[in-house]
Amino acid sequence: MKIEQIYTGCLAEAAYYIESNGEAAIIDPLREVKPYIEKAEENGAKIKYVLETHFHADFVSGHIDLAKKTGGVIVYGPTAQPGYDAHIATDGEILPLGNIKIKVLHTPGHTMESSTYLLIDEEGDEKAIFTGDTLFIGDVGRPDLAVKTDLTREDLAGHLFESLRKKIMPLSDDIIVYPGHGAGSACGKNMSAETTDTLGNQKQFNYALRPDMTKEEFIKEVTTGLVEPPQYFPKNAVMNKMGYESIDEVLERGIIPLDVEQFESTVEVQDAMILDTRSKEDFVKGFVPGSVWIGIEDKFAPWVGALITDLKQPIVFIADKGREEEVVTRLSRVGYDNTLGYLEGGVEAWEKAGKPVDKIDEIGPHDFTNLYDTEKLNVLDVRKQSEYESQHIEGAINFPLDFINRNMSKINRDTHYFLHCQGGYRSVIASSILKARGFKNITNIRGGFNEIKKSCIKVTEYHTPETML
Repeated sequence: MKIEQIYTGCLAEAAYYIESNGEAAIIDPLREVKPYIEKAEENGAKIKYVLETHFHADFVSGHIDLAKKTGGVIVYGPTAQPGYDAHIATDGEILPLGNIKIKVLHTPGHTMESSTYLLIDEEGDEKAIFTGDTLFIGDVGRPDLAVKTDLTREDLAGHLFESLRKKIMPLSDDIIVYPGHGAGSACGKNMSAETTDTLGNQKQFNYALRPDMTKEEFIKEVTTGLVEPPQYFPKNAVMNKMGYESIDEVLERGIIPLDVEQFESTVEVQDAMILDTRSKEDFVKGFVPGSVWIGIEDKFAPWVGALITDLKQPIVFIADKGREEEVVTRLSRVGYDNTLGYLEGGVEAWEKAGKPVDKIDEIGPHDFTNLYDTEKLNVLDVRKQSEYESQHIEGAINFPLDFINRNMSKINRDTHYFLHCQGGYRSVIASSILKARGFKNITNIRGGFNEIKKSCIKVTEYHTPETML
């Protein structure tokens, strides 16, 4: 028997490869399915099942393509109603896999079809649970991401309480918990950086598994402090439920080199957005006017999903040479399938063609502090509200990047703004968006709040409501 966790840091997502005696099951695969197929082929195994724990909201699963390419059967738990062929398992159903068994445990709460897969080894011992978003390490799945339901988040939290008490907590303490996500995912509130643990440890340290907790206390704790989910979540959930275009077609269309003339024409004729994915250092020095920057090196896909409001938006992009397929793949992971090619030769080719280049004005933290001490500056803090409330520059306005599209009308196009985040990534994204929308007087503060604090600038631990958008 073999169990392998395949963790993707950008999405804080865990897929799983399980194999026994020449048969394999994949749990919650990412959109690109080639790695799973190659892994099975290397091990001389046939993919028998594609097990989905629920209709995911934070990424587009590869279940449909994987089933078509391998003949594996897509499996969901009870109540799931997908728009394609799948086996809807009954609660307690046993799925044979080589010399082992996988038992389906219906664990509604995160969503109503949510299910946990219990692995039973060759000797008949219960060894591991693959919990999806039902149980994380240190947390549980948020109960407000289900696709079109009449149930409130409190109703779903109540179902989750019952699922944990009746299906998960009675299991043996030495069972290994394999969750669907780790720290950094928006599917929970307080996930651990660890991506596996024993159930016994979770019973001790996970707040949601306290044995003396009442249902009312559980519902209150699970629903308190939930921030609005990213706008792409319900759209991805619908794609996962109803189906989507093959990743092969998305890649074929997206990895097309465009010369400068073709690039310009595509932007104009298709009303395509220009997405620049290079390093922030390269971007601020020079970029194609109107470009939005989201760097491939960081939380690229989640920020694309949070900020580009239309999944069908035509996109052309600029990338470092050799990373073009990676960009298209990572866009498709969150449902952005309408990529129409990339600028061959990048910004250098654009400049050689005599085209204008824009740049982001920047200021170092020390120079900013000196200016702040002598002039009244308009500072936009683009971190999350919770970060801002913890500590911020006196007089700064909280302008969270997550909601920049919603709040843009609340700032003045003629005002000179200084932008910062925690480390410099988010503020460059925000600067690029504002410049693309016609805000000319934008200055990014290099290094963000981490570096600003070192310059003895005035900070406060508490927010004042009148300074927040």
